[in-house]
Amino acid sequence: MNESDQLKAIRESIDRIDDQLLELISQRARCAQDVAQIKQAAGEMNDFYRPDREAQILARIRELNPGPLSDDEVARLVREVMSACLALEKPLTIAYLGPEGTFTQAAALKHFGHSIRSTALGSIDLVFREVESGSAHYGVVPVENSTEGVVNHTLDMFMRSPLHICGEVQQRIELHLLGKAADTSGIKRVYSHQQSLAQCREWLDTNLLQAERIAVSSNGEAARRAAAESDSAAVASETAAELYGLNRLARNIEDEPGNTTRFLVIGKQTVAPSGRDKTSLLVSVRNEPGALYTLLAPFNEHGISMTRIESRPSRRGVWDYVFFVDIEGHAGDAQVAAALAELEQRASVLKVLGSYPRAQV
Repeated sequence: MNESDQLKAIRESIDRIDDQLLELISQRARCAQDVAQIKQAAGEMNDFYRPDREAQILARIRELNPGPLSDDEVARLVREVMSACLALEKPLTIAYLGPEGTFTQAAALKHFGHSIRSTALGSIDLVFREVESGSAHYGVVPVENSTEGVVNHTLDMFMRSPLHICGEVQQRIELHLLGKAADTSGIKRVYSHQQSLAQCREWLDTNLLQAERIAVSSNGEAARRAAAESDSAAVASETAAELYGLNRLARNIEDEPGNTTRFLVIGKQTVAPSGRDKTSLLVSVRNEPGALYTLLAPFNEHGISMTRIESRPSRRGVWDYVFFVDIEGHAGDAQVAAALAELEQRASVLKVLGSYPRAQV
C-alpha cells in the first residue's frame, strides 16, 4: 500500500470514529435531557448542577485515560461535553471579576466550560452580591497567587457573606506586555492589576524602568486602556490581546515561570463529598498565650493535613484577628467532623466556608 492509500485509509477510519463520537455525544445529551425531566417532575431543578458528581466523573476519566492525550487534555474535552449537556438541563449563569479578558474569566470557563452565560462585574464584592441576590448561580473570584500571596478583598468578603465555597480552579498565569505600538521604545505608562505588576517586577525594572506603573481594577481594564493610548502598554493575557486588538510587545514576562493563581467558585449550595475534597474555615480565637496552638491542635490530633493558614484583621477591635484555614477532607468525613467539633469548643468563632472538590484540571 503506497503512502496515498495509507493516508486515505486512516482518514476513512477517522471519519468512522467521528461518526461514533457524534452518536455517543448525542446519547449523552439525551440522557441529560432525561435527567432534567426527572428533576423537574420531582421539583429538584435547584439541584441541577452537582460539583461533587462532576468532580467524580473527571477523576474517573483521568484514571481511565489510556493516552496518548494527557490527563488534563482529556479532562478538558470531557468538561466541555458536560458543560454543553448541562446547558440542555438549565444554562448556568456565572458572575466573574471582569471585564472580558481577565484570568478570572479564563478560570470560569476552565471550570464550567464554554456553554454558560457569563456576567463580567467590576469588583469582587459585586460578584458576591450577584450570587447572593440570585442573579447568578455561581461566582468566580481570585483568592491567592503562588508568588504574591492572598487576595485580601476576597477573604474579607467571606467574613460577612452567607455564600459557600463550592469549588476551586488553579490557573497557570502567563503574562504578556501588550500595546498598540510596534515596540517598547515609546512606552510611557504600563497598566495592570497590582498583583500582575508585582508578578512582573523584575522584567519591568530591567526593560521598562522609565515607564510609570499604574494599578487598575483588572488586566482586562488595563488592556482596554492600552488600546486607547498609543504610548501605553498593558500587562495582560493572550485573550486580552485578541479582545482589544493589541500587539504582543513581549511574551511571558512573569518573573516566576510556574506562576499560578487559585480561584474560588462561590454559591449558595453546600457540596456533598466527592472523595477528594478540601474544607475552608474562618476561625477566631481569644488573644491569649497559646491561642494559635489551640487553633491547630485538633487537626494534629485527628491526623488532618492543613494546606493553608492566613490571618486577617477581624475589624471588631484593634489587633483582633481571624484565621482562614484550608484543610484536606470534607466536613462530613468522620475525622474532619470530630476535629471541627473539638475546634468549635475552643474557638470564639468557627465558620465553615465550604467543603468542595479539589481542582481537577
